[in-house]
Amino acid sequence: MIVANVRSRLTREDVGLALSLVAQSGTEARDRSETTLQEQGVDALLDDPALLPALVGTPRGAHASLPLFAYVVVRQALLQGGEGDRVLADYAAAILLHFGLRDRATRVAESDDETYDTLAGLLAAAEGPDARRNFLVQAHLGNYALWMSGLFPDHIAHRQYRRGGPPLDYFEQLGRRGFQLAASHRLANEHGLALLFALAAERFPVVRIALNRISDALLFPHQHSPDRLMRQVRDEARWRRPD
Repeated sequence: MIVANVRSRLTREDVGLALSLVAQSGTEARDRSETTLQEQGVDALLDDPALLPALVGTPRGAHASLPLFAYVVVRQALLQGGEGDRVLADYAAAILLHFGLRDRATRVAESDDETYDTLAGLLAAAEGPDARRNFLVQAHLGNYALWMSGLFPDHIAHRQYRRGGPPLDYFEQLGRRGFQLAASHRLANEHGLALLFALAAERFPVVRIALNRISDALLFPHQHSPDRLMRQVRDEARWRRPD
């Protein structure tokens, strides 16, 4: 199952690149970043506000590994929304990395033969005879809802207005429900995931909006529509004030 392990996958090369990217701003930035790394550690370096612009806007940033890029982009977006929990950022980045591989987004586990492409199907499968699989399905319900509503909100809006699909609020509601179910499952306590899933349920809107901003700016920057504008205006009012 997906766990918050993106930071632990970062290599010395990743740290060196992050340091050099921040240092591009000049001698003062280089000295500050080196001091930050020595005195506060890697996490503080990855939080440096100069790192994200260097990652996405300079040639050297193109050499970043996927774990480094995913974590920094998600972490910085969440910080802008007032969410400072690093484990939550790590987990959201892990979802992006895992679900970007082949058909992983539609499977509750890599070795699971069953595929799901609707939240209703996942919800229906969340209470079966196999406790372990129930737990995986519940967590996947939250993960899949976050993946879809976070990275593809325009697709959801298109399907809603053109084909009668469910709205974005539906994805939030069921995503939070999936994480709540997973947090209350006994296996969540056994694996030390109960607090993370509970936080993911509570902060789902903030994480979703953060991923929307990433999607709008980096994945689909040239797509413009009234639906996107209305979503952005509505979400701006919710930013820092989740339901």
